[in-house]
Amino acid sequence: MVKVELMAPVGSYESLMAAIDSGADSVYFGVEQLNMRACSANNFNIDDLRKIIEICKKNNVKTYLTVNTILYDHDINLMKKICDAAKKFGITAIIASDVAAMFYARSIGIEVHLSTQANVSNLETVKFYSQFVDVIVLARELTLKQIKEICDGIKKDNIRGPDGELVKIEIFAHGALCVAISGKCYMSLATYNSSANRGACLQNCRRNYRVIDEETGDELVIDNKYVMSPKDLCTIGFIDKILEAGVSVLKIEGRGRKADYVHVVIKAYREAVDSYYEGSYNKEKIKKWVSELGTVYNRGFWHGGYYLGKKLGEWSGIYGSNSTKEKVFVGVVKNYFRKSNIGEFFLNGGQLHEGDELMIMGPTTGVMETKASCIYLDDKKVKAVSKGMKITMLVPDRIRTNDKLYVIVDKK
Repeated sequence: MVKVELMAPVGSYESLMAAIDSGADSVYFGVEQLNMRACSANNFNIDDLRKIIEICKKNNVKTYLTVNTILYDHDINLMKKICDAAKKFGITAIIASDVAAMFYARSIGIEVHLSTQANVSNLETVKFYSQFVDVIVLARELTLKQIKEICDGIKKDNIRGPDGELVKIEIFAHGALCVAISGKCYMSLATYNSSANRGACLQNCRRNYRVIDEETGDELVIDNKYVMSPKDLCTIGFIDKILEAGVSVLKIEGRGRKADYVHVVIKAYREAVDSYYEGSYNKEKIKKWVSELGTVYNRGFWHGGYYLGKKLGEWSGIYGSNSTKEKVFVGVVKNYFRKSNIGEFFLNGGQLHEGDELMIMGPTTGVMETKASCIYLDDKKVKAVSKGMKITMLVPDRIRTNDKLYVIVDKK
């Protein structure tokens, strides 16, 4: 049995290591400004490509480079430069929606995956794009029934991509949803001359609004001022139905989110997918995973979404995150003693108590979760420490100098 591929979003080296450590099969990321998260994510540059690809190859993780914005004539040279570098360092594939990027990548021998921006919604369109691409990310608005019909149709009609294999179908499994069709929004462009389709969305749809009749001055009474800000998609409760529909790749949204988000979300979906194949996927586990997913950045969850035939009507109701936990920065790593698994920390702020939930994050470490135990100050074991103190503490694995230390607390 060919198992589904779990793809993680990466916007930093911390996120990259978190994705790898949490069980991602592949990662997707952008460089420079020709990607749909050019302004919202901590983007990499071309010089980062070699290092990212080397890290991923070492860990047997596939690499997908997003070159998925609308391209203007003045972008072509940069697009070619990015693709040439990606080819040189051994990228697995690029994700594109503009024909110019698809055509050039194919011409130099790079595998191409079609972005959801192309809004593929039927089998005939799959047949057309199969001339250029090996994997297609379907439009986000399809139902599972429609997705299954497309997956079945690919097999029935023997639709193959340039690599000679049957075209694979990829869908978004978790993360932010846009009020626009498959992300094709012009609101930011119309109001701020900052185009979402060029990776520069200012997300004015996420703000709260009042609805007023200009002629009479009457204001509509609405129960939620966030009338254009959908909750995040969450499919972990019906992963079995998605896999049975024939999907090949599960994509997690969130290149603009932090490493702890990547760590928690990938870990939960890795466990869910593995549980399905092991025959142990059940309601108790689903409840646990949903609770864990709620601890990191989210706008509330839309369980099912379009996939189960629901209408978009579940709005976030808040600005920003609806997470149940938050991380509070307290210090940095000064040293690590490998033989004893002891870390030395300097506390820059706040307090730390024995038993506190901790998170240590860094570009090589990724994300490490642990609890405060065996805290030592001046070689004496203590129960609590505060700002300005240098302490040592037992940690479960290797950490690095300048990694950041956070205390995880319940969000008020």
